Amino acid sequence: MFLRSLEVLRNAQIDPGQYPFSIPAVNALERLSFQSNVTFFVGENGSGKSTILEAIAYQCGFHTAGGGKNNRYEVDASQSALGDHIRLSWMPKITNGFFLRAETFYQFASHLDTMPESLRYYGGRSLHKQSHGEAFLSLFQHRFGKKAIYLLDEPEAALSPARQLALMRIMKDLESEAQFIIATHSPVLLGYPDAQILNFDVLPVSEIRYEETLHYIITRRFLENRARVLDELFND
Repeated sequence: MFLRSLEVLRNAQIDPGQYPFSIPAVNALERLSFQSNVTFFVGENGSGKSTILEAIAYQCGFHTAGGGKNNRYEVDASQSALGDHIRLSWMPKITNGFFLRAETFYQFASHLDTMPESLRYYGGRSLHKQSHGEAFLSLFQHRFGKKAIYLLDEPEAALSPARQLALMRIMKDLESEAQFIIATHSPVLLGYPDAQILNFDVLPVSEIRYEETLHYIITRRFLENRARVLDELFND
């Protein structure tokens, strides 16, 4: 494990009513400690997961629209709002890694096409010439390696359940020498063994067991009682 903790820095100029401190989880956050090589951020949309992940990417020197240290391309609103207000504690500090943003992956793939010599690090062909899910998996299989930190913002967005399992296998193969911090809504990915899960729906952000997450509870209830859940949803 490389990244040990994150601390939020505050000063008199910070307005708690302005974004990103207007997000309750960010406003209440003082410190996060990472206890595992695999950490998941969970919470509802807008709970602050992506904001924190983006700030970590900014401090790592990764492109905040997605990429590594050497990827530079223009994307609207890619500047981190929180990046200058956090401090990271490393042991040891590393510079290798990657930040995946599902929402700007198209722009990242277009950026790679302007540097054909780089495609060998991503499977040897344009990510645009593969399906969305194939492109994600190609990135994971060919770009990810050891002694690195990987920040993934909703990687399940393009992955079928079977390919989510494939991503978990890639993570397992790298886990002893790489660190993963992942914001996700996937009950499949959250089932990764011995992962730390941080819940952004409570204040302050705190650890939660897999079986206590809403992702697990709602998915299990739906699969076990589909007719009843749908009846409550449509008829109440």
